[in-house]
Formats: sequence, C-alpha cells, structure tokens
Amino acid sequence: MPPAPGDREARRDDVSRAVWQVLADKGFGGLTLRAVAAAMGVSTGMLMHYFPTKRALIAHALDLLEKRTAERPRRDRPADGLATVRAMLLDILPLTEGDTARNRIWVSSWDLALADDGLATDQADRYTRLRSTLRPHFEAARGLGEVPAAADPEQLAATAVAFTHGLVVQALFDPGRFPEDVQIVMVDDFLASITPTRPARR
Repeated sequence: MPPAPGDREARRDDVSRAVWQVLADKGFGGLTLRAVAAAMGVSTGMLMHYFPTKRALIAHALDLLEKRTAERPRRDRPADGLATVRAMLLDILPLTEGDTARNRIWVSSWDLALADDGLATDQADRYTRLRSTLRPHFEAARGLGEVPAAADPEQLAATAVAFTHGLVVQALFDPGRFPEDVQIVMVDDFLASITPTRPARR
C-alpha cells in the first residue's frame, strides 16, 4: 500500500538523507534503488513508492546535489567586481574536504547526464544558472575598469566557468599537483589575465 500523503512527505527527508549517504560513499555509479533502500533500512518495494525507476532516483539525486551545493557555506562577497568573482570561483573549487566530496559526486554524474537527453538538458540549465550568477559581477567589473570596456560579461562568465571546472577535474585526479594553494594561485592568475594591461608609470 502506498504511503499516505502526510507519511510520504515526512519520509522525503529520510529518503534524501539516504540518497546523499549513498552518493557520498559510492558516487553515482553506486546509486541504486537497492543501495538507497539498504541505507534507509527498508525494502526496495517500499522505496519504489517514491522512485518507480532508477532514472527518477537519479533526477532526485541531482536536484538534491544542486540544493546541497547552493546551501553550503560560502565566502563573503568582499566588494563589487572581480573580488566577488574570485570568491565565487573559489567556492566552486575542491579546496576543503566537503567541497572535494561534493565535486567528486558532480563529476561522477556527468556520464549519466550525457547518456540521457532529459538529464543533459537539466545539467545544461544548471550551467546556465551558474553563468547567470557570475555575469552581473563581470558587468560590475567592466564598469570599474577591471576588465576591458569591450569585454562581453556573458562570455567572461562562460570562460570563467570553463576554466574553473577544468581546474576542478585536474585537482580531483591529481591532488598532489593541484593542492589548495596552487588552485588559488591559478584562479588569481586567470583573473589577472583578463584585467587590462595598464601602462607602466614613468
């Protein structure tokens, strides 16, 4: 018998915690109805009242991951322009144990998203939202003269996301080569590379 509406809503947090536990322990490759049911201490039949298919489970896991990512502690936004862009990019990188685990889960989800048109569209939408959060700060940076007046804030945001996520992947696969201090220096060098060259004072 399916759970009553109130029970269903009450169990949703339990389900989400179990999904997160499986993701943290096994990544998306180990995310199965059986694994989540075991983490909850229920039968797979009971779990299927919430997720009738593995795809529904994966979609929920991605939404949960996005929510957890949005709710994580973040650095202060120190000032308008590139200072805030810097803080936002550092928030993405695997600089802490928690951020490393979160990034590992995201990267493990890409294979699944690429194999499913619906999940791929959802992931593309997530990148669109990420770029849109950076764009106003690049616009502010342009107004402050921190980037060239002719620069396109949308393109700068896209470039910044591409750079940062490329660095995420390298840091996950080769943490010895890309420890925390190296990642921070690379972000600073990237931002310096888009700053107009000022003529030397005489």
